[in-house]
Amino acid sequence: MKSNKIKFRSIIAFSAIALLSLGSCVKDLEREPISDVTSASVFSDFANYPNALAKLYGGLAVGGQSGGDGNSDVAGIDGGFSNYLRQLYTMNVITTDEAVIAWNDGTLQTMHKMTWDSSNEFIGAMYYRIFTEIAFCNEFLRNTTDEKLASNNITGDNLAKAKVMRGEARFIRAQSYEHALDLFGNVPFITETNLPGSTTPPARITRADLFKYVESELISAAAEMAPARTNTYGHADQAAAWSLLARLYLNAKVYTGTDRSTDCITYCKKVIGAGYSLKSNYADLFKADNNIGNNEQIFSINYDGVHTQTYGGSTYMVHASIGGSMPASDFGVNGGWGGLRTTKAFVDKFPTNGADKRGNFYTNGQDKEINDLGSFTDGYAFIKYKNVTSTGAPGSDNSGNFVDTDIPLYRLADIYLMYAEATLRGGAGGDMNTAIGYINQLRERAYGNNSGNVTSINLDFILDERARELSWELTRRTDLIRFGKFTSAAYLWPWKGGVKDGKAVDETRNLFPIPAKDIIANPNLVQNPGY
Repeated sequence: MKSNKIKFRSIIAFSAIALLSLGSCVKDLEREPISDVTSASVFSDFANYPNALAKLYGGLAVGGQSGGDGNSDVAGIDGGFSNYLRQLYTMNVITTDEAVIAWNDGTLQTMHKMTWDSSNEFIGAMYYRIFTEIAFCNEFLRNTTDEKLASNNITGDNLAKAKVMRGEARFIRAQSYEHALDLFGNVPFITETNLPGSTTPPARITRADLFKYVESELISAAAEMAPARTNTYGHADQAAAWSLLARLYLNAKVYTGTDRSTDCITYCKKVIGAGYSLKSNYADLFKADNNIGNNEQIFSINYDGVHTQTYGGSTYMVHASIGGSMPASDFGVNGGWGGLRTTKAFVDKFPTNGADKRGNFYTNGQDKEINDLGSFTDGYAFIKYKNVTSTGAPGSDNSGNFVDTDIPLYRLADIYLMYAEATLRGGAGGDMNTAIGYINQLRERAYGNNSGNVTSINLDFILDERARELSWELTRRTDLIRFGKFTSAAYLWPWKGGVKDGKAVDETRNLFPIPAKDIIANPNLVQNPGY
């Protein structure tokens, strides 16, 4: 059993007060009731700070304040349905060649077909989760300024710890704003200065200005965060901020029109120099005990089948990818949900002889061709996440319902790949031989020997290698956009654009729409083109 239990008991009122600062972002939704316990009383006692911070991490992992996503943070939307990580997967993976889903819930099939609109409930769920998380962070930061800490008599070792926590909260907020930047572009902008209860709609921030804000916040957050590899497992440290900065800079040309490959290399080198190392067995990165002996993991969203129960997160990732004749017991769960598979375009990126262990497909009873998106047996099943340990033991939930596996957001392999890509894009400070060496470390692990090693690399190779190494790790949509292949005819996959063989769609699909309800509620907002 893991020791990363998320505690909410002391912070329900804190959560409710935080939501009051959201303005139009949740104006169309019901709000949680406010109790007579205020944030002032929560933050007057340092003993409450760890639980208040846990709420910020918990907002990424679960959808509510009790087991199974009950007592949802955002009423009016099912907690499991709107789970932060589950919706990141919907936005960044199901929309690509890496995954299709069999279910016909609401408008879900429009995601892979790229025919969504501004009333899409899945896009809305992601949007409201992002801004709910930002509101939670704002409330924490509002109550941990130097002035507030002094007025609450937080001193000595507690003061030092509070400032580290403040850095973590600032990082988590910047990360959510980076998600908003990437997915929606120009969005509402709220910080700790937007006081709860205000009736003034949030201002709109442009994508370019939000980029600058996220960059500045990550740099400032890193200055207060724990040094790399020194924080409690599951808590972000400086290397997490550096990793997100590297990712931000790698995509800067998409976000701002200016290439920042040199800065990407700079921050990749900071992470690489911090002492991380690759885990020897690739499959063990995605198992129930991936929190143990994992020096590759930089920051993850953490789960425990007993203490962090959700129908999103890794519970969704494991159950939803099991169907057909697949034995659920091999995955440490009590059954499959018959949802997620992959496309032949993704399958064909791996050698047909199975030499690359990252291409782990279940083909028994599965058709490589997808004639019917709603049929689980159309499309190969992809084996990535499991609720069994590296020794084969099942996860901690004896019922087999909920999963222990942590989901990596940043790991060393991604840093190696970003370094190589930024070097190929002409970034200063990168070395091509070093980049090839990093790539071959990944491929030697994948092949079990040096038979897959390469002597040269190019950008097309890097895009495919990122798919092979980081599949189902929430990066694919962003990668395809960066390479000009998400919406264009330059790369097609089954059912892209709503036709079996795939077709190009309008480039406005590179951004999701602002939910129609928020456009109506906030006159400061402008809908993204094409919607």
